[in-house]
Amino acid sequence: MSGPLDEISKRDSGRVEDEPGLMGKAESDEMQANIARFNGDNRNAVINVGGPSTRAVHGGERQKGGMKARATLDALATPIVQTATFTFRNTAEIVAYNEGTYESFEYGRYGNPTVRALEEKIMALENAEDALVSSSGMNAVTTMLLALVDQNGHVVSTTDCYRRTRQFVTTVLPKMGVKLTVIDPADVDELERILSTQGATLFFSEQITNPLCRVIDTERIAALCKAHNCICCIDTTFATPVNHRPIDIGSDLVLHSGTKYLAGHNDVMCGVLAGKKEYIDKVRKLHGVLGGVCDPHAAYMVLRGLKTLSLRVEQQNRTAEALAKFLDTHPCVEKVHYPVLPHHRDHAVASRKSMFAKGFGGVLSFEIRGDGNPWSQDTFDATARFIDALKIPYIGPSLGGVETLVEQVRVVGYYDQPLEVRQRLSITNGLVRFACGIEDTADLIADVEQALTYVKPGSVVHHEMEPPMPKGDGEEDPHEWMRKTIMELPDLRRPITVQADTTCSVAVNVMKANGIDQLPVVQPFPGGVEGEEEVLAVLSMASLSRVMLQKPDIFDSPCFPFASTKFVVVEPTATLEEVADALNAYTDRRTGDMGCVIVAENRGGKRLLRNIVSRVDVLAFETDSLHKRQTKH
Repeated sequence: MSGPLDEISKRDSGRVEDEPGLMGKAESDEMQANIARFNGDNRNAVINVGGPSTRAVHGGERQKGGMKARATLDALATPIVQTATFTFRNTAEIVAYNEGTYESFEYGRYGNPTVRALEEKIMALENAEDALVSSSGMNAVTTMLLALVDQNGHVVSTTDCYRRTRQFVTTVLPKMGVKLTVIDPADVDELERILSTQGATLFFSEQITNPLCRVIDTERIAALCKAHNCICCIDTTFATPVNHRPIDIGSDLVLHSGTKYLAGHNDVMCGVLAGKKEYIDKVRKLHGVLGGVCDPHAAYMVLRGLKTLSLRVEQQNRTAEALAKFLDTHPCVEKVHYPVLPHHRDHAVASRKSMFAKGFGGVLSFEIRGDGNPWSQDTFDATARFIDALKIPYIGPSLGGVETLVEQVRVVGYYDQPLEVRQRLSITNGLVRFACGIEDTADLIADVEQALTYVKPGSVVHHEMEPPMPKGDGEEDPHEWMRKTIMELPDLRRPITVQADTTCSVAVNVMKANGIDQLPVVQPFPGGVEGEEEVLAVLSMASLSRVMLQKPDIFDSPCFPFASTKFVVVEPTATLEEVADALNAYTDRRTGDMGCVIVAENRGGKRLLRNIVSRVDVLAFETDSLHKRQTKH
């Protein structure tokens, strides 16, 4: 008796080549052939009569064919192939594998079926020839740069970017003799000048940039790179392939931190590089050496997350746009960074139809106004009050997940960076990065609106904690010492200084001899009496020592060029509380300096040095005050 399959077989047998036939028949035939090959393996009989340890190790697993093979291939969800090693049935298979005629995997560092499924999904999303998945976004970018930029190469990048990427290109690549040129994201004319006069190995930028949400002209940049034989790689972590696909408009490579939008649930780490196969092949070879592999289970988590990528990103687009427009008119907000706004610096480029198809992503940044000074302690405190008053977002780094995340950039990403660095990068004390999740838009805006009421000075965010004990009648205020002015303090040391023409080696010896890590550079005060000094800059022991180690020829050079002209200054009438606030606002943990405050009078725009108060001095005054109170009682 013939059945449906026999009829299909008869119908298919008369089909000419290239004529459409039974859907999936080729895959079915291949599966049957593999199962037959597996079933021919007679090792199972040996295992079944073996000892208990042999059966425990191999039983149920050594025989690969039959129902298990069919079910693995027929599973709806991609199986997690959790193995470090892939085996061969005989020597001929190994030879065929090495010659490229037997498609399989050999070792987990070089590839995995689950990971490859993710790579192929990325290829489909990005219209890429090939893709490589790695352990993190930073692994993807560092491996890419090391593989594609040779010794003495030249990398061009943009000013606004993820801090750790900047750290790698400024501290690691120079050790290979690689030159780095940094341009403004909007300055494509400068890129053209560089490429035409100097040439470059690789251009790298984020699209959209982190944290100030700048937009680059991908089309023009990709065309320039192609014309000048420069590899173009664009990091679209913020944009996602839903909103922006650089390969479609000429880029060679696209990169993602898959941890963010692609995975989408804040529960896995992954990096992605996709694009031209010739470049992916080079990176894959080095990737196999460095070993930054993506775990198969992590790959499965990203595969699952990608199924809802469009749904999530479209909601995040809507929320971020609505929130940006709300914040743009709020009196407590100084500036909003989001490309949808007409006054955004890159709005014209971002608005081109070929650039962003559906929106600009779920991340926006904005600056709390505070007292009007973006670098002041008041603005820092106002921003912290806003962050602490939010009820829906979590406070923390990262972005792109279903939960909304918020951070005060000065604290989360740049806490250890000195003022001069943060000013150069526009990381103000009021800068907030807000990464929208998929919560209801109206709920998030309402939460932001109520939190902004705490920005005004004197506002206090009420948390559930034990209130301080009230002070009894006649009890002394333990913080009274903080209200003393600098000039009221006893035993202030005479300032230790050096002149502008003092050599670097002498300046270091002065700091060593006096046990200090920061030193004012001065000159005689113009028109002043003898002994009065004008403060010009401040030397850092850590920074100057580092430069001297790198450039021994500056030992006998004047120290002034290596001093910072940005330092903390207070008037002699300032209180110790104000000094402590200044030290906390401008701490420099990057160099290891304890920090100091220059006490100076402002005379005609020049700083007349009076004293120097260090963090150690403040702690000493506090300790002395507490000791006196304890002794008195």
